[in-house]
Amino acid sequence: MAIAMLPMPSRSHKLSGSAAVLFFLWLVCSPVQAALNIEIFGGGANQIPVAIVPFAEEERLGAQSLTPVISADLRRTGLFKLVDAGGLRPHEPVEVSYPDWISRGASALAIGTAIPVSGGQISIRVRLLDVARRAELGNYVETVPPEQLRAAAHRIADMIYEKLTGDAGVFSTRIAYVIKQGKKYSLQVADADGFNAQPVIEYTEPIISPAWSPDGTRLAYVSFENKKPVVYIQTLATRTRKAVANFRGSNSAPAWSPDGRKLAVVLSVMGGSQIFLINSDGGGLQRLTQSSGIDTEPSFSPDGRYIIFTSDRGGSPQIYRMPVTGGVSKVAERLTFEGSYNVSPRYSPDGKGFTFIHRSGDRFNVAIQDFATGQVRLLTDSKFDESPSFAPNGRMVLYATEIRGRGILSAVSSDGRTRQQLSTQAGDIREPAWGPLRRLQ
Repeated sequence: MAIAMLPMPSRSHKLSGSAAVLFFLWLVCSPVQAALNIEIFGGGANQIPVAIVPFAEEERLGAQSLTPVISADLRRTGLFKLVDAGGLRPHEPVEVSYPDWISRGASALAIGTAIPVSGGQISIRVRLLDVARRAELGNYVETVPPEQLRAAAHRIADMIYEKLTGDAGVFSTRIAYVIKQGKKYSLQVADADGFNAQPVIEYTEPIISPAWSPDGTRLAYVSFENKKPVVYIQTLATRTRKAVANFRGSNSAPAWSPDGRKLAVVLSVMGGSQIFLINSDGGGLQRLTQSSGIDTEPSFSPDGRYIIFTSDRGGSPQIYRMPVTGGVSKVAERLTFEGSYNVSPRYSPDGKGFTFIHRSGDRFNVAIQDFATGQVRLLTDSKFDESPSFAPNGRMVLYATEIRGRGILSAVSSDGRTRQQLSTQAGDIREPAWGPLRRLQ
C-alpha cells in the first residue's frame, strides 16, 4: 500500500495525499494464531502424478513427520496429483517394484529414510525416482536437529518441484504481512506455508508496505510510530533497524533495487508525492519523477534499468514505466489502458510482465499484464483484493483479500487455475510480500 492512495475497495477509490486514511483500513480483531490454515480451490491441468512414500523410521518423529509437509507443499501448487502409496513402503531403490507404481499411475516416486542418530540429530536421505525410466532424478541428504525438520521438508519439496518442473521451488521462502490485533499492528514473517510466524516489530500505530531486500536478510517498511510515516530498514537476524527516509512530510512505499544498494521511495518533501531514489543507508537522495499528479508504488525491473509505478498524472490511477537514469524525468510510458483504475504494480521475476490490481465494475482483482503484447489476464474474481506480490519463481501471486469484513491472505497461480486461501482463525491481515529464494548458508 502506498500512503498517497486509497486502495481499499470498500472505501473511496482515488488518489489522496492524506496519510490519515490508513486509520480506517483496519478492523478490530482477536489474537493471531501461530499458523495459517490453507484451503485450496481448483487445480492445474496436466498434473504430474507423484507418490510420496512415508520415510523409514519417520513414525518415530511424531508430529514432526516430513512426508505430510512435503505432500502439502506439492499439493498447494496445483501442479501435482498425489498418488496414494497404499501399503507399499519401499525405502531404497532396490525395494521398488516399478510395475506396481505404473499400475497406480505414478510418474515419479519419492522414497527415503529419516533416522535418529547421535546428538539427537535426524539423518535424512531422500531419492526421487522416474517410474517409467526406472532412474533416479535427484536426491537430498542432510542431518538436522528436530526443530529443523519442517524446514528440511520444505527443501525436499523444493528439490522434487525443481526436478519435475524445471523451475525453482519456493517452499523454503518466507512471506511478510501486517496483522492488526485490537489496537496493535504487527509486522510478521512466516514460512511460505504460513507456519512459524514471528513478529518483526509491533506498535499501536499502523505499519505498512513491507518490502524484502534481495538477499532476504532485511525488510523495509513504513511505520507511523512517531505519528508520521517514516521508512525503516530492519535486519531480521539482529532486529537492528534504521530510519532511512524521515524527511518532512510523507515517506512511503519503499522498493529495493535488485542489487540491494538503493531504495525507491515516495516522498512529499518537495511538494506532492513523487518517487525518489536513496541509498540503503539513507544517503544519496535523488529525485526520479516530476509530475503534476501523485506518483507512487514503485517497483524495479529485475535488471534494475526501469521502474513501474502508479500515477494519476493522466487523470485516473494508471500504471507507468520509466527508465532509471539517475536524473529527473517528466515523461513516462503509460502501460495500462483497460478501465479507469489500475494500481499496485509489481514486476514479474523474469521481467516479462507485471501483476497489479485492476478495477472491473465494483470488483478489485489481481491481474497480470504482458509487456510484449499488452494482454491483461484477470486471475481472481473476488470482491476486494490488494497488494499482489510474485513468488520468486513467478508461478504464484500472493495477495490480500477481504472476506466477511476481514483481511486474509490468498495466493493464485500465474495462470489463474489454482487458488489458495491462507487464513488465521482470527485477525485482519494486509500488506503481504513474498520473500526471495533462500540462499544456502
